[in-house]
Amino acid sequence: MFYLLEKMNNNKVAQNPHVDGLSITRKRRGGISSETLGGNNQPAVSIPTVPKSIETQQRLQQALKMNIMFSHLEEEERESIFSAMVEVHYKAGDVIIRQGDEGDNFYVVENGECDIYVSKNNESPKHVMYVYQGGSFGELALIYGSPRAATVIARTDVRLWALNRVVYRTILMDQTLKKRKLYEEFLDNVSILRDIDKYERTSLADALEPCVFQDDEVIVRQGESGDKFYIIVEGEVKVTQQQQDGSQQEVARLHQADYFGEIALLEDKPRAATVTSIGVTKCVELDRQRFTRLLGPCEDILRRNISLYNQYFSTNNNI
Repeated sequence: MFYLLEKMNNNKVAQNPHVDGLSITRKRRGGISSETLGGNNQPAVSIPTVPKSIETQQRLQQALKMNIMFSHLEEEERESIFSAMVEVHYKAGDVIIRQGDEGDNFYVVENGECDIYVSKNNESPKHVMYVYQGGSFGELALIYGSPRAATVIARTDVRLWALNRVVYRTILMDQTLKKRKLYEEFLDNVSILRDIDKYERTSLADALEPCVFQDDEVIVRQGESGDKFYIIVEGEVKVTQQQQDGSQQEVARLHQADYFGEIALLEDKPRAATVTSIGVTKCVELDRQRFTRLLGPCEDILRRNISLYNQYFSTNNNI
């Protein structure tokens, strides 16, 4: 919840038996047709068109609804992406992308789980994170025209939606870069995130959703269930706790780069305090699913610091 007093320890990462040698053959994509789109002053861009049944379209829309990168697109852009995406399947243990290879697709997970490994200085690959339903990967090589920065292996049988390099760069790249530039530098100032891997930080920047609270607006309320984690970007909040006589006692003030709400997600308990904005306060938020997926490497230190909150609260509960 509060600005942590300790730096994060080096992540403990697990080896996957499928990593050694990375010898599993990748699958080939099927053929697709394409149409040409272009503005008045822009070169024409070939956008693939992949026919889909109504049932397939519904599954695709549901999958993309869970991915924050698609939430702010215009309807025409969204339809172009829907038309271009290709459904692909991998078995558990299959290598989906391999570090060092040329990038061809961006992927969104419809169901199943994938592990992401990064090798540095020719060392053995290290597990840095995992991706499941609604998550995505593969954009770095498409944005920068560089080799793949990580290896992604199917942990379970997975069903993915693939978007090729041309469409990704035409529609999604600018949005992704602007968001990363906005948040990555800020995330360096959040104590618990300083030592996470760059791949994890960029994934977190992509997933953050901005939110603004007006003066004296309740952000989380004591007694309610917790479903979001917040980091303060600008402004100030006060933390209050209801006393036995019904009065509210202020127990803390939080400022830029402080955070709150994480223990409710870790321990699945009701909020034990109320957090209210002081003046206009800008935050970024993660819902429960993205919090679990992206901040998993930080869970140990988050739990270890629960004891620090006792100086603010009369109980060991969370907000």
